[in-house]
Amino acid sequence: MPKKRVQKGRVTAKKTQAKKKVQKKKPVSRKNTKKQKTGYSAKNITVLEGLEAVRKRPGMYIGSTGPRGLHHMIWEVVDNAFDEAMAGHCDDIVIKLLPNSWVSVTDNGRGIPVDIHPTKKVSALQLVMTQLHAGGKFGDGGYKVSGGLHGVGVSVVNALSTEVKAIVHRDGKIWEQEYKLGKPLKKVKSVGKTKKSGTTISFKPDPDIFESLHYNWKTIIDHLRQQAYLTKGVKITIIDERSSEEKEKDESALKYAKNSYLFYFEGGIASYVKHINKNREPKHENIFYVEKTVDEVAVEIALQYTSDYSESMHAFANNIINPDGGMHISGFRSALTRTLNTYARNKNILKEKDNNLSGEDVREGLTSIVSVKIPEPQFEGQTKSKLGNPEVKPIVESVFAEAFMIFLEEHPKDAEGIIGKCILAAKARHAARVARESVLRKGALEGFTLPGKLADCSSRDASISELYIVEGDSAGGSAKQGRDRNTQAILPLRGKVLNVERARLDKILTNNELKSLIIALGTNIGEQFDIEKLRYHRIVIMTDADVDGAHIRTLLLTLFFRYFPELINEGYLYIAQPPLYSIKKGKAITWIYNDEELEKYKKKHKIKDEEIDIKEDGEESEDDSDEDTKTGKKKTKLNIQRYKGLGEMNPEQLWETTMNPENRVMKRVTIEDAEKASEIFDILMGSEVAPRKKFIQTNAKSVKNLDI
Repeated sequence: MPKKRVQKGRVTAKKTQAKKKVQKKKPVSRKNTKKQKTGYSAKNITVLEGLEAVRKRPGMYIGSTGPRGLHHMIWEVVDNAFDEAMAGHCDDIVIKLLPNSWVSVTDNGRGIPVDIHPTKKVSALQLVMTQLHAGGKFGDGGYKVSGGLHGVGVSVVNALSTEVKAIVHRDGKIWEQEYKLGKPLKKVKSVGKTKKSGTTISFKPDPDIFESLHYNWKTIIDHLRQQAYLTKGVKITIIDERSSEEKEKDESALKYAKNSYLFYFEGGIASYVKHINKNREPKHENIFYVEKTVDEVAVEIALQYTSDYSESMHAFANNIINPDGGMHISGFRSALTRTLNTYARNKNILKEKDNNLSGEDVREGLTSIVSVKIPEPQFEGQTKSKLGNPEVKPIVESVFAEAFMIFLEEHPKDAEGIIGKCILAAKARHAARVARESVLRKGALEGFTLPGKLADCSSRDASISELYIVEGDSAGGSAKQGRDRNTQAILPLRGKVLNVERARLDKILTNNELKSLIIALGTNIGEQFDIEKLRYHRIVIMTDADVDGAHIRTLLLTLFFRYFPELINEGYLYIAQPPLYSIKKGKAITWIYNDEELEKYKKKHKIKDEEIDIKEDGEESEDDSDEDTKTGKKKTKLNIQRYKGLGEMNPEQLWETTMNPENRVMKRVTIEDAEKASEIFDILMGSEVAPRKKFIQTNAKSVKNLDI
């Protein structure tokens, strides 16, 4: 039997200024010639430890040795340039992808110090490049704010590269040093004169460390665009100078056909909000924006409400995304709820008899970006997913509350649109609560005898239990007969489920098919969601391999992404991969899961197209033989069965190919880029037709094996 194959799939799958009392951050001059007199020199470089462990355990420092870790190498070098920009010393960064997997990053900052370190007695440049935790981010006089990975950045890049070259323009001279496998080949030396300042780091990742040295042009563009939004006034240029052979291995290079991109956003995160909402209907014209620094904590917030039903919140600390929020988000959310309730009461929009707007009410349809820059960030977890600095919460709370109240007072039409949206959300929440209570009562009374006829498994251990969501009664019947009744539950859905991108929670809870699914999961939904009550730790979407099946799968993915993202983040959601073909050769049957596998099979067995007889959906071949015109002898044709529907398989076939843990192929659904995933769902499943039409026209040529 073939070995179990679990493939990781990706859902790739979705971030106005108050005038009066809001203190503006004093602009910083970026004339680099003056900045070199600020006391940033070799004595500011603090050394913590060496590089020995990096090559042995690279995953500890860059996350993985796969594509994510490879691109993290670029981010680490670019982060150093952004640190210079955040300190006010750099406004131009250039990133180049070069032939033979080389990458170079150039900035016009102050340049890494090259003078001799007072205690280590070597050039500060060599220390930064060869010593872990050596940089201007640990002592005084270097950087007040930094986004680098605990300062390990460029030294780890050096350790995990076959070759690195550092060029520094500083103090009127050009300084240079080269490295191999993390070790300097020669001392730092002056190679010429210059009137510029800045640093260029060029590196080639080690092929013995990384699984592949193929960069993804789209990944690089998306990441650096986001960083440009977060560091307003900084020009970022990305140039692709790879060879044509290298570009051909990168499918995203075909989609983003340009060889260079320039990002520059004077509006910063206000421009970012506008970009996120480009395919959404705004509820007010002006985007709220505030920037203020209190006690060395720089706070920058932008927001706009849309007609969407879900929240789009993006949190950053020192330009590092915090998907789980943290203290800055706690401060922002409490201030948002309090300020809107205060304004609505003051304007008599909310009467005495009315309840206050809840946090859930004021966040429906909200697109917000909260960015803070702090001297000593404290992150929870190695991935920096949550900011833990308690002092940040009251600062964000006070800065935002004051500025947002001024915005509401100065823009009454915008305030009317915002409050109206929140009150409508409150009414819908009340309707949803009534519907949810009805659903739960019905579920409890009927003992989960659902309209969708859930065939539950006998096990009550969620860790080994699986729920198959299947399309239609025919496939449901085969799945129920072929399953392992101990651990596998089957829930057939009739027809196409509700598109939740265009519906509120109260409508979802009155939809029979989705109501059945919610009760089967056991977690509840919305503000009562509790992942601890999940009844199955593997939820499998199993639909037909045709257009309708793909549509149903997309509708279900929209539901999970919008209302059950925790199930995706915890790795509980999968997509089944039923075979597309079966090949009979004598009594033996080979299952083929896609057209690529079929071509490989034909090539391996040297089978020509005229020797193949493909039958559709259970159609039987009357005669598997044909007469050779040259010899007059009969030759056997290869009988290939193509399956479009799961219902065409008998229970034994469905079990053996798609449900048996020993043989099945499954894709785990993950969220690699939440913002991009949200944008795609907006385009494909939202109410606006024009963006969807444009998306289809743009991507139509890249669609393979279109089944019409």
